[in-house]
Amino acid sequence: MKVNSLLIMAICAAMPALACAKKPKKVEAAPAPAEQPAAVEEEPAITEDCLINVSLFNESVKNKQFADAYGPWWEVYNTCPNANKVIYTQGSKIIDWKYANTTDPQEKERLRQLILEMSDKRIKYFGDDPKYPTAYILGQKALDYCQYFPDSSMEPAYGWLKQSVEGMGVKSQMQVLAKFVDVSYSLFKSDNNKYGEQFIADYELASELLAQQAADPTNKNAKYAAQQKDYVDNVFAVSGAADCSKLDEIYAQVVTDNANNLDMLGKVIALYKRVKCTESDVYFAACENSHRLQPTEESAAGCARMSAKKGDYRAAINYYEEAIQRAQELDANDEDIADYQYNIALICYSNLKNYQQARAYARQSLNSKEDQGRCYILIGLCYAGSQPYSSADYPAAKAAILNKTVYWAAVDKFVQAKRVDSACAEDADKLIAAYSKYFPTKEEMFDLPNELGGATFTVGGWIGETTACRAAR
Repeated sequence: MKVNSLLIMAICAAMPALACAKKPKKVEAAPAPAEQPAAVEEEPAITEDCLINVSLFNESVKNKQFADAYGPWWEVYNTCPNANKVIYTQGSKIIDWKYANTTDPQEKERLRQLILEMSDKRIKYFGDDPKYPTAYILGQKALDYCQYFPDSSMEPAYGWLKQSVEGMGVKSQMQVLAKFVDVSYSLFKSDNNKYGEQFIADYELASELLAQQAADPTNKNAKYAAQQKDYVDNVFAVSGAADCSKLDEIYAQVVTDNANNLDMLGKVIALYKRVKCTESDVYFAACENSHRLQPTEESAAGCARMSAKKGDYRAAINYYEEAIQRAQELDANDEDIADYQYNIALICYSNLKNYQQARAYARQSLNSKEDQGRCYILIGLCYAGSQPYSSADYPAAKAAILNKTVYWAAVDKFVQAKRVDSACAEDADKLIAAYSKYFPTKEEMFDLPNELGGATFTVGGWIGETTACRAAR
């Protein structure tokens, strides 16, 4: 029966949720031999019965009457699969219901195959849909495959997921991105060497896309995107791929082969930084090559860590200074700048024994990020390790007592550390207890009434801190 245009209009009007059927389109088959005319495949005709059945099964699904929906849906699916995309969106719900309520093994197998076939048909007739194109449909196919074929090889699902994610980009469904990482991880577990680099690349892609979705103020599902990002981050964290030695196995040759490939080197550097493997020789090599080709904040920081590890502390400080400068020029994250400044302070304290310079850099770090207990602890240790009073200027006994005042200033910093940063409280309390024992005794303070007889005292030398006078307990 031919389609009556008035009837079509009436049915479309009665189904506001449904898009009207697309006009049949010509689909060219594979080229035939030159001596034969090219074959043309015509799309199935969309009849009145098709449109009526679409309306019937669609309404039944809306009302969760799946048993009533199956008959008209099956008729439409077989006779006019090009009539409307709800054949596939609602059809999946029908098949889910039918599969759950079927006990016959043969019927279950038919339905499993049918769910995959539906995706192929949808691609054939609606793959050019601007909102839900082929890439989107492949993601749905992969999700269905994982649901209905959980014990089968995940290679097919991986291929569909990869095509979907690469095709949809930041518009990828969040569950597709999460499943992409899950499936890639399952392949990685089956063969670490074969799928190691692939799994890491897949994780980075999915994590970045989810991060973009979570940060998008127009995305009403941003909170869910953040949850999914936490999920894939956790999958990666427990996978073993984030282990530094495992990363080195995967990327050592990659860095060697891509010594002049800035893009690849940048990806390796970012990955190693993210998983805190910045003491790795592979990371150092990537940073060194990248810095040679095009110096950046991160490459300079990597070269700084490499130089410090090799014992070239002056070079390390110079590289950190370069990293700080580049970061400031780019108005980069203050936390990164604070880290670089703290690392210089640590080198000055631990390796160069230059306590005054160590304090200067620690103070710079606090200016960049003020709530750092570690900086106050470092300054306190610098004070505790100093002896500003010399026997050349004072009698030896007096100098010895005055040098104990550095512990007042040190403990003040330890107290300040736990006040600004509760994470440092345990370490700060230990240091307070240890160094309080070295305060001047009451007797020693009595022996120096002019210096230590008041409420406060200014520690001399480069320290110059005013502190409260108190005796050791």
